[in-house]
Amino acid sequence: MTTRQLDLTGLKCPLPALKTRKALSGIGPGDRLEVRCTDPLASIDIPNLVNETGDRLEATRRDGDHIIFVIKKAEAVPV
Repeated sequence: MTTRQLDLTGLKCPLPALKTRKALSGIGPGDRLEVRCTDPLASIDIPNLVNETGDRLEATRRDGDHIIFVIKKAEAVPV
């Protein structure tokens, strides 16, 4: 299990959600993505994205002007 960092500071809506979606598609099941944003709308957009993709939002925290999300990629569903 690995954690990938994604720094999206300075980007405005809808770029943080779009880039997070792309990054999630590039990591494996069980891996984590730590996303750092400054756009206040990301606090709405990122949780909605995670809900839509079926992944899990493990943590959300603030560090000054930054909003940090830790997302765990969903496990692969057996077919």
